[in-house]
Amino acid sequence: MDNLSNTDENYDLGYQPSPSSIDQNDQSTTGTPGYSTMSGDSFIYCRTYSETSAAFSDPVDDHSCCSEASPSHWPATGSGVQNQAVLTRIGTKQRKSNADEKLDYLESLDLELETMKERFAKLLLGEDMSGSGKGVCTAITISNSITNLYATVFGQNLRLEPLNPEKKAMWKREMDCLLSVCDYIVEFAPSKSQNLCNGTVVDIMESRPRSDIYINLPALRKLDAMLIEILDSFQDREFWYAEQGSMSSNSTQTGSFRRVIQRNDEKWWVPVPCVPPTGLSEKARKHLRHKRDCANQIHKAAMAINSSVLAEMEIPDSYMASLPKSGRASIGDPIYKFMYTTEKFSPDYLLDCLNIASEHEALELADRVEASMYTWRRKACMSHSKSSWGMVKDLMSDVDRSDKNHILAERAESLLFALKQRYPGLAQTSLDTCKIQYNRDVGQAILESYSRVLEGLAFNIVAWIEDVFFVDRTTRNQD
Repeated sequence: MDNLSNTDENYDLGYQPSPSSIDQNDQSTTGTPGYSTMSGDSFIYCRTYSETSAAFSDPVDDHSCCSEASPSHWPATGSGVQNQAVLTRIGTKQRKSNADEKLDYLESLDLELETMKERFAKLLLGEDMSGSGKGVCTAITISNSITNLYATVFGQNLRLEPLNPEKKAMWKREMDCLLSVCDYIVEFAPSKSQNLCNGTVVDIMESRPRSDIYINLPALRKLDAMLIEILDSFQDREFWYAEQGSMSSNSTQTGSFRRVIQRNDEKWWVPVPCVPPTGLSEKARKHLRHKRDCANQIHKAAMAINSSVLAEMEIPDSYMASLPKSGRASIGDPIYKFMYTTEKFSPDYLLDCLNIASEHEALELADRVEASMYTWRRKACMSHSKSSWGMVKDLMSDVDRSDKNHILAERAESLLFALKQRYPGLAQTSLDTCKIQYNRDVGQAILESYSRVLEGLAFNIVAWIEDVFFVDRTTRNQD
């Protein structure tokens, strides 16, 4: 009781005793930071009283008088003031650094939010900024957005080198935004059956990703990542690039680069690859061959996905109405006679005989062959008196396989396939353009545009590697 009264009396006088003056049995409940008279705001770390006094107070003699106040409660002088000042400066710097990082993070979030708002507005307006409702449909808007994004990110990247980090982040961020639409494109399928009280059996439906998106979209994402990885693999390389019409000091050591410039006269904007005077090392050539084969396989996979998506799109009635009445008149007499009179039709042999000189001629031939193919297919199903492509596709299984029109349509299809294989960089045919223009399916629009831009990037990578090989062979042959 006397101890309690003394304690109360001390608190009334504004005096706080040292922990050493308190009975040993009460230390577990009273050894708290409440004994420290130092302000907690001057410390960046929240320490207990024992930690603080042990670190910054002078050592206390165990035999000192317990009635005296603890040195930690004396006015801080000397090294204690310096320690407090150092901690205060450290805490201020760290708080300032954290504030700057938080501000940068908030600014990046605001920028992404503004980008999302812009995308959302263009999507709703159909790219018609007047708001008069004359914009295009959602499918075309997303398709154009993916195409324009590809041109922005990869349009100026005409070299075998890693993509700029900012553009790489932009490509990933905005593609994730555009592809997120596919997360909400679903189809309903029966999951299980349930018996009702009256004996009726009903199927319980559940939503799942649409089959074409479920199969193709993950594959396209994988192809995308592989193409970015191929570009990143050329961080350390033995070759370099000189802009068209200008030669670096290293490239003037050999005259082989002049030939490359002459070879690329039709593409003057493409930078010219340069190699050392002795050519590339065997390790570098092996690396280039491996990446070329990978890019070639990616190109084939993307082209197959694009072709399958385009094949599933509905053919517009306007295209069917514009077809010629005679497939023979469209494709020409020489090709028609070869396709009709030959027992074993070889599309590759026919293409060799045609001597196609340019891709423009190849595209023109593809348009004529495709138009003839659908003309013959429509004639094969003419007995059903239906001209729409949906009915033609449904009724093709009922057509006599020995029918002349059916045979010509199959051979025209094989010729068109061989033509696209021989010219992988061929532009879209008139039918493909018409399908994309009139397509209203958002999922198909995303798959088609995504596969198309990946197909173009893979083709460019293969072409860039071939340019390096051409310069390397020319240099080594001169030596």
